[in-house]
Amino acid sequence: MKLKQRSQVEVKDKWRTQDLFSTDEKWNEAYASLIKDLHEVPILKDSFQKSKEDFLNCLKKSDELSQRLETLYVYAHLKSHEDTADSFYQGFADKADSIAIKFSSAFSFLVPSILEIGEEVVLDYISDSPIYTHYLKNILRQKEHILSHELEKLLSEVQELGNAPSNIFSMINNADLKFPNVHDENGKEIELTKGNFVTLLHNAKREVRIEAFHALYTTYNSLKNTFAQSYSSSVKKDVFFSQTRKFNSSLACALSDDNIPTVVYDSLLTAVNQYLSSMHDYIALRKKLLNLSEIHMYDLYTPIISDVKFDISYEEAKEIICEALKPLGEEYIKALRLGFENGWIDVYENVGKRSGAYSWGASSSHPFVLMNYENSINSLFTLAHEMGHALHSYFTWKKQPYLYAGHKIFVAEVASTVNEALLIEYLLSTTTDKQKKAFFINHYLEQFRGTLFRQTMFAEFEKITHEFVESGESLTSAFLCQTYRDLNTKYYGKDIIIDELIDIEWARIPHFYNAFYVYQYATGFSAAVALSQKILKNEDGAIQNYLAFLESGCSDYSINLLKKAGVDMSSPQPIVNALAVFQNLIKMLY
Repeated sequence: MKLKQRSQVEVKDKWRTQDLFSTDEKWNEAYASLIKDLHEVPILKDSFQKSKEDFLNCLKKSDELSQRLETLYVYAHLKSHEDTADSFYQGFADKADSIAIKFSSAFSFLVPSILEIGEEVVLDYISDSPIYTHYLKNILRQKEHILSHELEKLLSEVQELGNAPSNIFSMINNADLKFPNVHDENGKEIELTKGNFVTLLHNAKREVRIEAFHALYTTYNSLKNTFAQSYSSSVKKDVFFSQTRKFNSSLACALSDDNIPTVVYDSLLTAVNQYLSSMHDYIALRKKLLNLSEIHMYDLYTPIISDVKFDISYEEAKEIICEALKPLGEEYIKALRLGFENGWIDVYENVGKRSGAYSWGASSSHPFVLMNYENSINSLFTLAHEMGHALHSYFTWKKQPYLYAGHKIFVAEVASTVNEALLIEYLLSTTTDKQKKAFFINHYLEQFRGTLFRQTMFAEFEKITHEFVESGESLTSAFLCQTYRDLNTKYYGKDIIIDELIDIEWARIPHFYNAFYVYQYATGFSAAVALSQKILKNEDGAIQNYLAFLESGCSDYSINLLKKAGVDMSSPQPIVNALAVFQNLIKMLY
């Protein structure tokens, strides 16, 4: 079917960006107004330390301008994602990026000035405004890692240079890298892209998977030294910033903002490593059910349960999700239907539309969800996932002031994954067809493999590479490839052939340029599995505690928020419990 132009998409299938700005002219007016107000920030800076009133006025002004910036920024980028070839809205997005940097530079004085005032005076200042207590205590906690006004401003501006490795990688990976043509299951020659690579690895025909695997990784391998230099520079940047801020490691620096102890990271690696035999059992099961004499790395994605067809329309998907999430209670389902029916979602693909899916928004309005919905089981799960994110924001924005309206990455994937876990449990409990049931079990197993095991392997790779640079060594392509190979061997076990070309896979992972980020997918997944089990068992207070978690935003540290919800991520127990579910799913397929 030929894709529609954006102008041809029905209104009911578009998100309602006019809920942010009714017209582009209103956006331009708001942009000009924010630019003007940012020029007046130096006045706030000069008076900031003079009195309690000036101190609180500055904090409030920072919040106000930040929220206005957020609304501008979200609108501009949502519009640019509707059609990425539309230069008009690309211009909006560029202006939004520029003003965001101006905002960061203008308020770079804030944190150092708070520290200069001193803890005793600061706590006295906020005695009548307790809303700022957590925010300011979090800053005071990091006092030894925050530099002078001048150095903070310098680091803020140097960050643009610090982004260079990531930007260079992105340009090579997204713009310059070209892959050879390959063949689909009908023998038709097609262009290999990063977008269709995973689809080809899912293909039932093994020769299709083999050709795609070799074509993609041979291309990356031809630039292995360039990618090694790019990644090495990114790691050096992480080490530079962590040492400049007086952290004892880049890991500690990355985890400090949300007060996550490094033991949480290490506990994840330890717990998953102790259960690698379960992953090895799953690989052996894959080999058996695929009826292979040898299983290779290009066999990891193809479904082990074949000939299962799904044709799930968008309207059907919404009803399935509402049924699946009923254990969360009437309040949640009411909010879910509100999102489905009131312009939150941009549903279908159109010419030029950004690929993939996400949930985003501005707290001045409502969440927005980008979809490229197809009538497939994957789209069903993606919709449930993104609506989990959206309702996390919705409940937070209803309850919290702007200051605490965001979510730290450590908890950001919990709500989305709880939705997926409840959906899979619903499908398993209501499906009588044995083949479909086995398909759902395999789908859940693949979530564990891709999220808990694979992301932990990535996390271990990052820890090794950063510690290597911190010890004074240099990252080379040979070291990176050997390290990555050793990890694949350890995680996937002796039943699989570790193809030589998999050694270069590290070179195509964008998340490695956002150091120590991916481990949170694994911890978040583990927390979500634990919470979904509590909700399904209707444990005393489980639903109320979970809804309170959704309302909390970032009003406390993530570790504490999850403890209140019912899972203690400072302990390896939630990870161990999740891995027990994984083991049971394997038994169900044997």
